Amino acid sequence: MDLDQPIILAIESSCDDTSAAILKGTEVLSNVVATQEIHKEFGGVVPELASRAHQKNIIPVVDAALKKAGIYKEDIDGIAFTSGPGLLGSLLVGVSFAKSFSMALGVPLIEVNHMEAHILAHLINDGSPTPKFPFLCLTVSGGHTQLVVVKSVFEMEVIGETIDDAAGEAFDKVAKIMGLPYPGGPLIDKYAKLGKPDAFLFPHPKVGDLDFSFSGLKTAVLYFLQREVQKNPEFVTERLNDICASVQKTILDILFKKIDNAVKVTGITRIAIAGGVSANSELRSRLQKQSSRGREVFIPAFEYCTDNAAMIGVVGYHKYMAKKFVDITITANARMKI
Repeated sequence: MDLDQPIILAIESSCDDTSAAILKGTEVLSNVVATQEIHKEFGGVVPELASRAHQKNIIPVVDAALKKAGIYKEDIDGIAFTSGPGLLGSLLVGVSFAKSFSMALGVPLIEVNHMEAHILAHLINDGSPTPKFPFLCLTVSGGHTQLVVVKSVFEMEVIGETIDDAAGEAFDKVAKIMGLPYPGGPLIDKYAKLGKPDAFLFPHPKVGDLDFSFSGLKTAVLYFLQREVQKNPEFVTERLNDICASVQKTILDILFKKIDNAVKVTGITRIAIAGGVSANSELRSRLQKQSSRGREVFIPAFEYCTDNAAMIGVVGYHKYMAKKFVDITITANARMKI
């Protein structure tokens, strides 16, 4: 470990996970995440409850991150935090804490775009290969689905995105239609392993070559299940694995079709994935097979797929080195774009 590297405290509070991490340079010393279980009762994230839980969790999580890293607060050189996009109430908790702690310690404040952090999680020094610039990144989460050309740490271009719902939301909403608990995406992944991906056919959206749409798929699945349940009330229970496998295949087919289009348009053959849905086992498996087509693939470790502060910290490190700081007038931006 390079003793000259700055120590960054990172804070992530964009949705329903409260996370703090300590990085020395690009090496993660600790990455603590407190998940809010209460949202399972409501079948989705309740913004007001999320912000209250962040208020309760933020200090214990930061304390745990410091202790796990063996770092004193006086050792911190800069504080990086998520300023957006995300739920405004949740973001404000992290932003307010970061500003207060920065003032108390007298260290620089570094704002980080949550979506850029998902992409740049690939720069974390964890022993896995790091993509060279430029590379294509498919970012897939509950709130976003984007194709991004990553030209450098500070230069990215969104070349395709969803015109309505995100892929992660489609997974969760379809799971909810079938009566599965929240979050449903991981459960669809689990049951799909036991099903036949070609058991049922669902439509692909007619949108631009690089854009996405998943609202029509959700509607198609809803109507399909309503028809089948009228004929057989036990249809979902009896065919759960096949339904999950078919829905998952449809979503992934759409994603990989867009990757192919992006490679043709840009000529870039280095492909990375990021975001919560990049934890999906079939997505990871299918991406690995892209290497047989002469493409370099980059898949983040599971702990850096879902929302976490380590990814905020690695961006914070690069901004610290470039002296890209903000002052305490900074505030949260729920609709921040890349």
